[in-house]
Amino acid sequence: MEYRDKIYGQVKITEAVLLDLINSPELQRLKDIDQAGYYEPFYPESKHNRFDHSVGVCLLLKKFGASVEEQVAGLIHDVSHSAFSHAVDYVLSKGSEKEQNHQDNYFEEYVLSSNIPEILEKYGFDVGYILDETHFPLLETQLPDLCADRIDYSLRGLLAYKVSGEDKVRSILNSLTVENGRWIFKDFDSAYEYAKLFKTLNEGYYAAIETAVMFRRVGDYLKYALHRKYVTEEDLYTTDKNVLEKINKNLENDAELKKLWNRMNSNKGYEINSNNYDAKVYCKSRIVDPLCRHKGEVKRVSDAEPGWKGVVEQESKPKRYLIKFSD
Repeated sequence: MEYRDKIYGQVKITEAVLLDLINSPELQRLKDIDQAGYYEPFYPESKHNRFDHSVGVCLLLKKFGASVEEQVAGLIHDVSHSAFSHAVDYVLSKGSEKEQNHQDNYFEEYVLSSNIPEILEKYGFDVGYILDETHFPLLETQLPDLCADRIDYSLRGLLAYKVSGEDKVRSILNSLTVENGRWIFKDFDSAYEYAKLFKTLNEGYYAAIETAVMFRRVGDYLKYALHRKYVTEEDLYTTDKNVLEKINKNLENDAELKKLWNRMNSNKGYEINSNNYDAKVYCKSRIVDPLCRHKGEVKRVSDAEPGWKGVVEQESKPKRYLIKFSD
């Protein structure tokens, strides 16, 4: 299979297990799941989907010599995302606004009830081994470390939000290497530049006030629709489009739903007001402190640039917004 990716270019995928997984309904569904929620009203022309990211993580791992098992784990790592991705953390109790971890908490249950185990077993892969992320240090690590998931979504974010262009993305990739199961930048300057770009993404998009409002508004809309039984929790594991179509059949007969729908599609009608607010909204905040080669040693950016340590400490805390709606 010849696959064209905006980050990694033209890549040939030959492993049968990867091809079957890519063509499975679980992976194909991700083509209609927005990467980070319902961004269009707040960040026009920035839409990008979970499918491209999932295949991208697999391709990144392949590019840097990861095992087929780790490539498989990378490919399926996001299959348990609901419609509107992290917005579900503002709806269902299994998630958390501060951690945005609903997908992680539901991952094993979702995979085991899907077609994925049958595909893995067909090719002799141990399902339990694939589901245990501790086997795959290149794929997943805790913040502020680098991992394939974090690298791929940030590179896609740089392009989607027009923070940087393709040349910069290629430069970042060319500056990376893998040593002893760890992502390492070849030099400090490249690592520090990437870390600052990641901070720009976090401040402007991942944990911005606009994103907090988006999550709250989408969450309110979905929660109300669940309460009124316009959709079920099971429906949330279809696609963004399917959920919208099912709920919006009721717009003309439900004034409250229509109000929530209009609010969800507006980037106006709110302000931060700590004295008189309608909603306290948290956003997960992300920051990286990459390893890099510096003066003959492997160090973190914060070891070579002490000021970065304070940035990491501050940006690792969830953002809290006290929001007053005027619409």
